[in-house]
Amino acid sequence: MKFDPIRRGFGVAAVAALMLGAAPAALFAATPADTLVIAEAIDDIVSLDPGEAYEFSGLDLVNNTYDGLVEIDPTTLAMMPGLAESWSVADDGVTYTFKMKAGLTFASGNPVRAEDAAYSLQRAVKINKTPAFILNQFGWTADNVDSMITAKDDVLTLKVDKPYAPTFLYNCLTAGVASIVDAETVKTHDVGGDMGNAWLHENTAGTGAYILKSFKPNEGYVLEARPGYWRGDAKIAKIYMTHVPEAATERLQLEKGDIDIARTLTPVDIAGMAGNADVKIQQDVGGQVYYLAFNQKNEQYKNAKFLDAMRWAVDYQGMADTIMKGTVVVHQSFLPQGYLGALDDQPYKLDIAKAKQLVADSGIKDPKVVLSVRNAADRMDVAQSIQNTFGQAGITVELKTGEGAEQLKEYRARQHDATLQTWGPDYPDPNTNSSTFAENPDNSDAANNTGYLAWRNAYDPGEMTAMSKAAVLERDPDKRKAMYEEIEKKHRETSPFILMFQQARNTGLRAGVQGFYTGGAIDAAAYWLVTK
Repeated sequence: MKFDPIRRGFGVAAVAALMLGAAPAALFAATPADTLVIAEAIDDIVSLDPGEAYEFSGLDLVNNTYDGLVEIDPTTLAMMPGLAESWSVADDGVTYTFKMKAGLTFASGNPVRAEDAAYSLQRAVKINKTPAFILNQFGWTADNVDSMITAKDDVLTLKVDKPYAPTFLYNCLTAGVASIVDAETVKTHDVGGDMGNAWLHENTAGTGAYILKSFKPNEGYVLEARPGYWRGDAKIAKIYMTHVPEAATERLQLEKGDIDIARTLTPVDIAGMAGNADVKIQQDVGGQVYYLAFNQKNEQYKNAKFLDAMRWAVDYQGMADTIMKGTVVVHQSFLPQGYLGALDDQPYKLDIAKAKQLVADSGIKDPKVVLSVRNAADRMDVAQSIQNTFGQAGITVELKTGEGAEQLKEYRARQHDATLQTWGPDYPDPNTNSSTFAENPDNSDAANNTGYLAWRNAYDPGEMTAMSKAAVLERDPDKRKAMYEEIEKKHRETSPFILMFQQARNTGLRAGVQGFYTGGAIDAAAYWLVTK
């Protein structure tokens, strides 16, 4: 059995001290004043290289150790200058210039230059890891990126292949993959032409508020504040992140004072801490949306009346208030709250009488839905609620349970009948969800466009594909917002998707902890503003 210091009675501070190789005197009974101890399930980390990190936990670390040309203000979620002090786009709509801020340095002490910014974006395209597609959208490839991204003096020039909406580019530049790395330091760690990728798996070379001091996969990491951070020095000197996947363990540690922040609590744990003056719960939304999807290879899912019947046969609020309490909020459009153009109204609610009448009007006799659902407690609870309310409306639901990987394989091959799924944005721009829910340029099986959720459901969205593609090119932000609102309304009224919820995030904090921002639907936690 793997040694687990938590279970053997060591405190979390002790674990962190051991990770740093500290002397026994550093083993605190409670968290020190200059240290923030966070417990979370971080076994999703694949790499700490910003050109490769794509999972939630890895991107949280990247967000605190690197910066981009354009940043998100964690307090308002508004776009703000990052390492670039200003930017502009030429009349041609394809040439962007970014003027770098003067006097900034990397953790190594090296100055931040336009050359570093060019190298970082070029490198992310060339190493071609999972998040590279965010940058590839602008026509950048390994073959052309050196000519399309160039630096001279303190100016970075980016050329894109189409006159996109400027906000599309700027939003994508806030993503982790667009973080700026210390080119000179990274180049010294190149092994076999990997552009420092292996070294950056477990090291950092950024401009962020913190530098990485220690990392052990599936155990934890330690960050240390670096003085002179351009946004203002971090309030807390050290961050200790420890991998604790069990919510009950996190709750116990939080109540005892062994940790300052617990990020994987369940509604049961939250309810159990009610009345405890030493802890508090901070609520926020995350980017994931929950939805039902129906494969239109089955002709019944092309019947508009039947689709409408199912929309009125879901107990949205009832599930949010009971079985999903504290983990979701009702949300009925594919763009999560906080995204440009997101619709926050709720036109549908449970109405069995209306659903039954629509089933009758559809002309479908004894309709049956085979709903594929992942064998996890929360998914099963939702599926069983749907089975119950659909049944009341005259729609038989057969549950087809399986492991998550098995369910996804079936879904990506268009072999499901209906499925219960979640989807999280890939970058903070509305195109991230519009392109997958409302676009399908080729509905044939041979196209294998599995990245499009519309394709997975054999759904041809018709004019919405062109509408979505036009929205990503609209340069007026207000007009662009209105375009996405129109697409969402049309999509939820006609598509074989039923959007139900958006993720709700509940973070447990010790009572004295202030200023912890989880990033809303952008899903990027900020540590440097925290006080305790």
